[in-house]
Amino acid sequence: MAKAGRPALAVDFVGGAVGYKLRTGAARSHALLKAVGVSPSRPLQVIDATAGLGRDSFLLASMGATVTLIERSPQVHALLAQGLAAAQAESAELAATVARMTLLHGDARELLPTLQADVVTVDPMHPERTKTALVKQEMRLLRDLVGADPDVCELMQAALAARCGRVVLKWPLRAEPLACVRKPSYQIVGKTVRYDVFVQPRAADDAATGADAALNP
Repeated sequence: MAKAGRPALAVDFVGGAVGYKLRTGAARSHALLKAVGVSPSRPLQVIDATAGLGRDSFLLASMGATVTLIERSPQVHALLAQGLAAAQAESAELAATVARMTLLHGDARELLPTLQADVVTVDPMHPERTKTALVKQEMRLLRDLVGADPDVCELMQAALAARCGRVVLKWPLRAEPLACVRKPSYQIVGKTVRYDVFVQPRAADDAATGADAALNP
């Protein structure tokens, strides 16, 4: 429940920033799409290991991806379920997007070994900025609700061990790389965040094996 005098946290896929980007087509140039590699002509299976307010997942699903959202906070999971239900009831177009989204409640560190996808995305709670006024109000509300993510290294290690072709970490633009994981294969830079992309070695190995098999049947 929101404290007196403070707005309640909500998940809205119909109006606000999400709806505006989808209506105007601005979402098509989002750096996340390039980092994940999804497009209407290249739909992928994606696991969002830290669903949060669900905006990244909704964007990916609107571009044709099939997305599994994992959220461990019961309160945020409930908000996501409400937001998805509202979007589904809004229009046939939004209902088609929601149909490509599966919401799970649980700890991604435990669920990832049981799942398989082309890409796993990780967007942990980012380190607090010294100038907290720069942080959006809803992000402060979310931090107040779920706290920090002290187990981000364990989560990233679980993501890198998952059955997928790449892992995408969303991280503050100027923050130091996580010292607990290997160097990313490359980075996609946005306005305020960057996407550290880890191409899985076994994905490259599988591609090479497939090429060898084609040449030497």
